[in-house]
Amino acid sequence: MALIEVHGLRKHYASGAAAAQALNGVELAMERGDFSVLAGRSGSGKTTLLNMIGTLDQPDAGTLVVADHDVLAMSTAERAAFRLRHIGFVFQAYNLIPVLTAAENAELVMELRNRTAEQRQARIAELFGEVGLAGLEHRRPDELSGGQQQRVAIARAIAADPAVVLADEPTANVDSETAANLLDIMERLNREHGVTFLFSTHDPRVMARAHRIVRIVDGRVA
Repeated sequence: MALIEVHGLRKHYASGAAAAQALNGVELAMERGDFSVLAGRSGSGKTTLLNMIGTLDQPDAGTLVVADHDVLAMSTAERAAFRLRHIGFVFQAYNLIPVLTAAENAELVMELRNRTAEQRQARIAELFGEVGLAGLEHRRPDELSGGQQQRVAIARAIAADPAVVLADEPTANVDSETAANLLDIMERLNREHGVTFLFSTHDPRVMARAHRIVRIVDGRVA
């Protein structure tokens, strides 16, 4: 079975008296180890689809199986527990907690999953070496550049070994050199460690690295 299976997914949002169709019968399958992109212009539905796969939003109709789990049959609490165990997120706004250090931000998911302090520290030391943050463990987000903050976000996303990392416009707020470095890191994690990545983007720099591009037009796979 594929890591992600989407069939007939539909979602509309009410806007005053009108309704906007964000997803219109999406069909998609994604395998473990993929390095794939959902591509489309703003308003195409790609971020909505990413949020559905990440169980952050619920569709109006269709079926969605992630890591052998029927996520649409879950309660709100069950979806939250599922995200904690199976999904890693990288957002364009970094979403780091300002009062925590880089290491504390990165190990937060592991702490929520009851990993011991020794396990967390060993994993963070390994990951910060991988993503080029060694020596910056005790800095807070406002003491890091945008690219360094996104590296912390990547470390946080993969720290607890999720089934898939969902990255929504991860290069939107960084310059070209930093974007290339971030993509190098994610590509290496995919190649050497089998980390599965699904991006939502309209950035050609990301699309150029993808093993597969799924184009979303008007809420459907084109």
